[in-house]
Amino acid sequence: MNYDDLGANEKMASLRTSLSVQRTRMAAERTLMATMRTSLSLIGFGFTIFSFFQGVSSGPAGSGIIPPRAPARFGLALVFIGVLVLLLGTVYHYSYMSQLRRQRAHFIERGYLPGTSSFPISMSLVTSFLLLLLGLAAILSIMLRVGPLS
Repeated sequence: MNYDDLGANEKMASLRTSLSVQRTRMAAERTLMATMRTSLSLIGFGFTIFSFFQGVSSGPAGSGIIPPRAPARFGLALVFIGVLVLLLGTVYHYSYMSQLRRQRAHFIERGYLPGTSSFPISMSLVTSFLLLLLGLAAILSIMLRVGPLS
């Protein structure tokens, strides 16, 4: 069956299906962006806590209060959790979008969709990859400043 062979009612149903695929794609994008916001917060808080307490512990007032490796361990833990959450969210998003693309191709093949609507590359996926690199750079920066944490 071809899209051009459909009647008016079937074309209207096809349009609704096409729009529902686009809404589903947009919802998946919003979910990835929410994961990115959470990850960015964790990475930012972890690096900030590390920097702040590193500065406090190096001064005369905080020399005996804060154990020497505590800021690095806590900051590194937050950054690592942020990177892990982002990695899992990115993998899930990629998997879900691949499934949605296959389903869309199947709908086009069966004639349910015209095949003219686009399915663009996910800018959120590109941004999450860049944020992942930023998180790894933060981990490396903390590790290089402190040295071995043992």
